[in-house]
Amino acid sequence: MMEEAATTQVAWVLSYVQGGVAEAWKDNLLDELAKGESEVKLSEQLFTKIRNDFGETSEEERKIEQLRTIEQGGRTCDEYVQEFKKVTRRSGYEGRPLIEEFKRGLNGVIRRKLAEAEELPTTIGEWQERAVRLDRNQRQSRAEERMLGRNTAHPGGNAQPRGGSYGGRGGQIMQKWGDNRGGNMFNRGGYQPGP
Repeated sequence: MMEEAATTQVAWVLSYVQGGVAEAWKDNLLDELAKGESEVKLSEQLFTKIRNDFGETSEEERKIEQLRTIEQGGRTCDEYVQEFKKVTRRSGYEGRPLIEEFKRGLNGVIRRKLAEAEELPTTIGEWQERAVRLDRNQRQSRAEERMLGRNTAHPGGNAQPRGGSYGGRGGQIMQKWGDNRGGNMFNRGGYQPGP
């Protein structure tokens, strides 16, 4: 009778557990209680189980979770490296696993350029240094292209002037080389070839 009352008390406490993982945990525990398979018989045991199953994680576990989720995103690689270093402290990660987590969080373009290098970096410091350098170069290149008004859609930097023409003030490029409306394309601006 006393054990039944304790089980009822545990079930009553569990009725307040709702939502997400905690609700699934509660349902499993209630099933175990109904079948008599649970080690939890008293409310004190329940509270101990709750603390064990849902208690505060260690700092190392929190750091590992952060390490597995941070990404460069739209930030500079400098910013990503600084956050990565901060999270890495006291995570327990080192060597190859640390390098793999760093690479995972990099933007795809930088990660591919690093992977295609002739000589791959070997330490986390070398990976970070090279990634920062590549990111800075890429951002500098984009800034220069914007400043120079280049159309980056043309490979090799051979961009056309605005308006897409080469034939005089606001003129249109000739439809074909032999168009005779006013001679060949070189005399549109008044140039007359000699005899």
